[in-house]
Amino acid sequence: MEDKKRLTRRDFLKVAAVGTAGLAGACSQIPVTGKDKEKIVVGMSRPLSGPLAVIGDSAFRPIYETWVPEVNAEGGIYVEEYGRKLPIELIVYDDKSDVGTMTRLTEKLIVEDKVDFLWPASGTSFVFAQAPIANKYGYVLITAEGGATSIKDMLPSLPFVFVTLSFSDWYQLPVLAELLGEKGAKTAYIVYIADLHGIEYSGVAGIEFPKQGIDIIGVKSVPPDIKDLSQIIKEAKASNADVFCCFAYPDQVMPATGTSMELGFNPKAWVGGPCVNFGFYHTTFGPAAEGVLGFTSFSPKQSAAAKTLADKLYTGKPEEAQDWWGHPLYWAGLEIWKQAIEKAGTLDQAKIRDIIATEKFQTVLGETWFDNGLLAKECHTGEIGQWQNGVYEVVGPKNMATADTVYPKPEWPTGGG
Repeated sequence: MEDKKRLTRRDFLKVAAVGTAGLAGACSQIPVTGKDKEKIVVGMSRPLSGPLAVIGDSAFRPIYETWVPEVNAEGGIYVEEYGRKLPIELIVYDDKSDVGTMTRLTEKLIVEDKVDFLWPASGTSFVFAQAPIANKYGYVLITAEGGATSIKDMLPSLPFVFVTLSFSDWYQLPVLAELLGEKGAKTAYIVYIADLHGIEYSGVAGIEFPKQGIDIIGVKSVPPDIKDLSQIIKEAKASNADVFCCFAYPDQVMPATGTSMELGFNPKAWVGGPCVNFGFYHTTFGPAAEGVLGFTSFSPKQSAAAKTLADKLYTGKPEEAQDWWGHPLYWAGLEIWKQAIEKAGTLDQAKIRDIIATEKFQTVLGETWFDNGLLAKECHTGEIGQWQNGVYEVVGPKNMATADTVYPKPEWPTGGG
């Protein structure tokens, strides 16, 4: 049997098991079919360990560990075909942040465990690899962490795949470039991780920045296991670029931030990829995070629903629990999934897929729908965020902003915060 890790958060296990046989030993159970079906079995391959665990643990994991117990506490999801509510049971395997392991475990969940539904892996390259597998077997896949620039044009041939997260050209970097151009930025230096995420973001920046009169005067690719970024930061500082972008993950963004402070590299705009949007970034750097830009999708200031979700996810919890980019999008994805099942009245994947693809839903985002497999731009409630006075404000697009963009950003505090 494949290595796996069950969810260990005590409260989640207690509630998620309501009305089910519990998570323990679930991987060996084949879902019951016919009118005697007692639960909806959902399978996931997730980075419970390895370099992506810090993202998985802060992004989609808090969502499903909150959402599933809520649904199960109400008896589950009503499925007309069975004439009753069915609670959700999760099977969660550890893919150890390895794409090959994830693809193997995804096939195992579908072919061997015969789960009723598949929930997403974590990371852009993981989305790229998992999407064709889910589609091949006719499994609805509503993705979480991970963009889809590279598969956007493929989505018409992947009708079972739906992408919730905003990403580089949908429509983050166009908004970022416009904001920076309006503030007077003229030059940019880009560092990107040598994987699909970094390649996508650096490539789109190369298209969008020049449109706003921003010349890219330096581009540097870094391996995922890089330990010392001092030479790269020195080169970026020497370039005297107005904007510095680090399109990478926490293992690169965190040291890039610290090294920028140590070397006194103070560009007018410092932009970080998946990392800046998490509460642990501000926990680590405190006041030194002031003015750092990243990606976002909401603020609790924008609506009563957004505030309710933020209070539910963050109140009384460490700041590390916060994800100001993906959380409402992932929550909305699960709301859509549940509503589609209830409307279909069956667990038939094709019928559920057709409803998701063609209808609109009421979610934490308001009226929500997919546009050719992508969460419609009109449903996004933010794209660019910035740390201001300890709060991650939405600064773009301007019609959704909760604060104006601070440019130039304040210099790093003496001692890095």
